[in-house]
Amino acid sequence: MITTVILMFSGCSKAQETQQKKDGFLTDKNVLIVYLSRTKNTKAVATIIHKNTSGSLVELELENPYPEDYKAIVSQVARENETGFLPLLKTKIDHVEKYDIVFVGFPTWGMQLPPPMKSFLKQYNLSGKIIIPFNTNAGYGIGSSFQTVKELCPKSTVLEGFSTKGGIERDGILFVMEGEKEKQVQIEVQNWLKEIGLVN
Repeated sequence: MITTVILMFSGCSKAQETQQKKDGFLTDKNVLIVYLSRTKNTKAVATIIHKNTSGSLVELELENPYPEDYKAIVSQVARENETGFLPLLKTKIDHVEKYDIVFVGFPTWGMQLPPPMKSFLKQYNLSGKIIIPFNTNAGYGIGSSFQTVKELCPKSTVLEGFSTKGGIERDGILFVMEGEKEKQVQIEVQNWLKEIGLVN
């Protein structure tokens, strides 16, 4: 009788372990996806990540939004980067301590991490969490943005990030994350999440 009970418990344990392996690392993790998006390309990538990981999806908004004009925003961001100015965030995230994994998404601005994302990373205590950057850019790459994320999260574990080419606002090419491009990025994101061990 005792042997039967032990076998039953052993079976339950193995079944739970198998289910966890099937679901991947995210089974018992609370996930937050925070993103900044001007032309909606980063938003599209954030949405794809959300579909694969669930969790909470939050867009960063500013108390004083950037100008619509491209040249004006480039000039303003350049000044902010030079002076270290951190724009005030309109977005408020309650109980950030409950999240185990935080994805942070942003475009590359001036080959750097956008000031609003710096504001977020400095405003919230992300110590002990897993931080995962993702990025869209105009074809010039991530610049120093991923490195800056690591520097601003010294007490977090920063995993390998994801980057893809988005629009080229300078040339008037804005939202491109649709049709075949969207399908391609969906596959790339799924492969990336597997590579960093978050999903099977």
